[in-house]
Amino acid sequence: MDLIDAPEGLWLGRCWRPDVAGPAVVTLRDGTLTDITSATAPTVSDVLDLPDPAAHVRGAPGEALGPLDEIAANPCDRRNLHLLAPCDLQAVKAAGVTFARSMVERVIEEQAAGDPTRAEAVRARIGAAIGDSLRDLRAGSPEAAEVKRALQAEGLWSQYLEVGIGPDAEVFSKCPPMASVGPGADIGLLPVSTWNNPEPEIVLAVSSAGRILGATLGNDVNLRDLEGRSALLLSKAKDNNASSAIGPMIRLFDDGWGLDDVRRAELTLLVEGEDGYTLTGHSSMSEISRDPEDLVAQTLGRHHQYPDGVVLYLGTLFAPTEDRDVPGEGFTHKQGDVVTISAPGLGALRNVVRLSTEAPEWTFGTRALMKNLAARGLLS
Repeated sequence: MDLIDAPEGLWLGRCWRPDVAGPAVVTLRDGTLTDITSATAPTVSDVLDLPDPAAHVRGAPGEALGPLDEIAANPCDRRNLHLLAPCDLQAVKAAGVTFARSMVERVIEEQAAGDPTRAEAVRARIGAAIGDSLRDLRAGSPEAAEVKRALQAEGLWSQYLEVGIGPDAEVFSKCPPMASVGPGADIGLLPVSTWNNPEPEIVLAVSSAGRILGATLGNDVNLRDLEGRSALLLSKAKDNNASSAIGPMIRLFDDGWGLDDVRRAELTLLVEGEDGYTLTGHSSMSEISRDPEDLVAQTLGRHHQYPDGVVLYLGTLFAPTEDRDVPGEGFTHKQGDVVTISAPGLGALRNVVRLSTEAPEWTFGTRALMKNLAARGLLS
């Protein structure tokens, strides 16, 4: 699939410019990546907090940097012009357990204590008890409360079911601002993990005032063994070097594309191993148990402010169970896997799996960005 499959869309992103040793705010005009960085809006966070971000992106003066396809093919290092994750100062948050089928897999991880050899037997036992009873439930509804009571009576209640169908969503910090990688970059796994998988997701772009202004794609890299051992290891399982991929660019909402399109989005996952192995998967946003607006409202509001805005992973329906190597142990990544997440209207996000200890170190953070923008005369 093309990196950007809807050229008629209004696109906002970031790229690294080696000539200024820093990032640029960019948009796409007639297939050309165009730098629209300005003192008015030197960051994507600033753009999204303008009264009308779409109008700004359409009308901002720009400098053509080159054809998008050529720039996207460049190596992701500071010697080359290349795409970055399309967020900068925003908090990177993620909603977990938002789909019934993946919720059951989280319960299996917990019951198996992170041991993939036990997962198949646990899956069969839980499947027999739960079946499809969770599929049509709306989280926090009276019907969900009845299911909760029934499961508790059977001794099958879990913290994952609590956040999956209870009134309160799971929203956690995926990584610090500026730590996400973009299209073409390596994504990282902890060396100690032996049971892990990609998570194809929609990522919302939200202003500091809570306005949902656009969407992009994300890979919320998941270490099933660590989280399965203990939910208190969530940050160790989720927040590592290169463990958050977002991109290729944010598609801003306009008259032709909006939040309802996100609600109908169909995501496709393709994993291609160096050994010829392939895995395909699917995540349908129509099956989400919590509406995106509800997830945003539970993330920020009067109870919690984010003055630089938020990008929010919405969770995934995808949870791979087919065996890759050892019967009964399911899927896990191998180094060199190429992971492609795509959705009509949002393009494609492609990354290569490495160890977090071997992926490029994250060294350009918020302090470096502020120094760079100041040196370029972009901070008032």
